Amino acid sequence: MDFGLTEEQTMLRDMLQRYLRDSYDFETRRKRILQGGPDTALWQDFAQTLGILAAPLPERAGGLGGGAIETMIVMEALGEALVPEPFLETVVIAGGLLARLPGEASDALLGRIAGGEAKVALAHGEPQSRYALHDVRTTAKAKGNGWVLDGTKQVVVGGPDAVQLIVSARTSGDTRDRDGIALFLLGSDAKGIEHHDYRLIDERGASDLMLRDVHVPGDALLTGEGAALPLIEQVIDEATAAVCAEAVGAMRRMVDDTVEYAKQRRQFGQPLAGFQVLQHRMVDMYMALEQAISAAYLATLQLDAAPGERARAVSAAKAVIGDAARFVGQNAVQLHGAMGMTEELAVGHYFKRVSVIEQQFGPADHHLARYAALRRAEAA
Repeated sequence: MDFGLTEEQTMLRDMLQRYLRDSYDFETRRKRILQGGPDTALWQDFAQTLGILAAPLPERAGGLGGGAIETMIVMEALGEALVPEPFLETVVIAGGLLARLPGEASDALLGRIAGGEAKVALAHGEPQSRYALHDVRTTAKAKGNGWVLDGTKQVVVGGPDAVQLIVSARTSGDTRDRDGIALFLLGSDAKGIEHHDYRLIDERGASDLMLRDVHVPGDALLTGEGAALPLIEQVIDEATAAVCAEAVGAMRRMVDDTVEYAKQRRQFGQPLAGFQVLQHRMVDMYMALEQAISAAYLATLQLDAAPGERARAVSAAKAVIGDAARFVGQNAVQLHGAMGMTEELAVGHYFKRVSVIEQQFGPADHHLARYAALRRAEAA
């Protein structure tokens, strides 16, 4: 695939990679995570020094007007440095939703996101829904001039640090219906929301939320009643393409670290890299990485296509990325031996992150089934 970056995009990539290499190496990451809580200094550098929080956001709200390629560049660099901050959740997902819902409240919040003043999370997944985006049982009932929300949201990544939540709720119909889902914007500390915060195996913060009789004003409704699902599907496709790019960055680092380790580690009087069977294994890892790179590019370049074409490209990419992440991660750990699973060595932490990405927004089996269903629908 012939894929070239513009001069500005190349500058963005080089600037971010240089910053992360100089200011956020693996030991710095470990120390900051052990301190607990959000990395405020890093987030402010993202906003003020590097400007990456504004990169894909619309200019009308203080963004730089970038697009999918800028997001891909940033996510790949963050994956290579194993950054756990919620760029995906705040900028790609919440920012992507708000950018398509222009209004005074949305634009004001987008400006706060671009300036590093607000982290926002989408609360959409529910205990029974798995990867079915239409399966929403949280309800929103009109009451007076506002709404009352009731339901449960599960694994809201970025939830512990979010100051605002975008919550999906059903205003009509049942879980079999594509219509009837709306999005509401509310403060994370709104009365009636119970938080259960925890950390995932990749050190990212997540929350389970219980909404009980949560009253919100009428202007908290971001979308038309029941019209939110196509927008949610579009933004989740964009987020899926973004984690594909992040996985590429993480896999590239695992391949490089494994090759370097094999050159240094000696066994039976010679470096591990001297054994032909291990050379073949590392070549297979490199080939899986190259396939993943092409798949991530394909998904990114198809995000502006028609919905069916976009969804097929994203699902094809996620299936390839999921298989590649498992193969590269498992082999990187195995070739490092017992050291591969220690806290002190980076490769185990990268393996944890790509293992989460493999499942995030659906594993390979889910996306293969989705791709097949889309092809059947197109042929019908």
